[in-house]
Amino acid sequence: MAHQRRKWVGLLLATLIVVTCFCPPFSGWLRLPDSIETVVGSSVAVQAGGPSRLVPDARSAIEVRSGTAGTWQVNGTQPGQARMRLEVFGIPVRQMRVDVLPDWKVIPGGQSIGVRLRSKGIMIVGYNLIHTGNREISPGEQANIKVGDRIVEIDGHPVSTVEEAAQRIRQAGEANRDLDVTLIRQRQSFHVKVHPVYDNDQRTYRIGLYIRDSAAGVGTLTFYDPVNHVYGALGHVITDVDTGQPIEVGEGQVLNSSITSIDKGQNGQPGEKRGQMVDEHHVLGDVKENSSFGIFGHMVHPPDHGLYNQPIPVAPADQVHPGPAKILTVIEGQKVEAFNIEVVSVMKQRYPAIKSMVLKVTDPRLLAKTGGIVQGMSGSPILQDGRLIGAVTHVFINDPTQGYGVFAEWMMREATGNEAQDTVSAA
Repeated sequence: MAHQRRKWVGLLLATLIVVTCFCPPFSGWLRLPDSIETVVGSSVAVQAGGPSRLVPDARSAIEVRSGTAGTWQVNGTQPGQARMRLEVFGIPVRQMRVDVLPDWKVIPGGQSIGVRLRSKGIMIVGYNLIHTGNREISPGEQANIKVGDRIVEIDGHPVSTVEEAAQRIRQAGEANRDLDVTLIRQRQSFHVKVHPVYDNDQRTYRIGLYIRDSAAGVGTLTFYDPVNHVYGALGHVITDVDTGQPIEVGEGQVLNSSITSIDKGQNGQPGEKRGQMVDEHHVLGDVKENSSFGIFGHMVHPPDHGLYNQPIPVAPADQVHPGPAKILTVIEGQKVEAFNIEVVSVMKQRYPAIKSMVLKVTDPRLLAKTGGIVQGMSGSPILQDGRLIGAVTHVFINDPTQGYGVFAEWMMREATGNEAQDTVSAA
């Protein structure tokens, strides 16, 4: 008898659990996100439903106010991270994280900019055989110096230019002694000894390496912050054209540039903007960082020819949605224009990542001129609902009408905390 009673009680409990899980309030609680974002001075609505309430932690960066029909308004009071709990009849059911972002407002760009970078140290981009007597050798390769390494010191002296490295190599060769070379490889520092040899063809001492100290190219400005005088551009990292390694910035400049022509994109072959720097004596800003989300630095004034002269809000990442949008970019000269696109899909990214959304160009004029997204368009700001939501970063190789964008929030986090064309020398 007792066994039968336990069996029926178990079935009843199981039935109650199933019914509860499928009732509207409970299913609504299950669908609540683990985290939400809002902005200082703004609020986001959370639909809790049923006999429930949202309770923020003490000393929180948020305020929670009850609304109608089970809706709660979560207001950001100061930048930071907070937690709140969902309570049902006073019993905690689950917790949610709330990220409160600063009230960022920036001037969207779209201008074509020239970028000059000088690397932190000398980049090794290849090996060069030296003719000496009946032999062809590369002392650098023999010393286990690898392509992608950076030379930061020679004989204890910092080196930042090809000319400095050549001078140190020549001095050691004339003295018939080894060089003590300090290298950086995958963020690790180590020393090697290299003995220069005399190149009969070039009539100088060398160590058999192709080296590079600078890069230059054209990209697109994403935004300018008129309060903090910082900017973000490109939306992706600048890498060395030969090694594929990110260029660690020693110093850099941002200049005005003008688009001179466009190679239209086709399936299987990305197009490209071609441009040149103009008014090179007028430096717009510096380059402090070359990261996965673009280049960043200080800028006193943004370049001319922009469509906006007043700041607009930056959208939190989790408020970006599929639907119509616009990009700002230059397709001729220095004139910034707005073109229609569609945000096809949005990735839910809890942590910063470079491929945040899929874009599709829908503007007939832009399609006729470029075929869609082309190299050099990276960094073009994406606007939706009157806010900056991101920047163009990549094109789909097999469909140039589509590509990726990165959230503006990730770029702003970097700013507040095309591909380069390179020149090569031999050493």
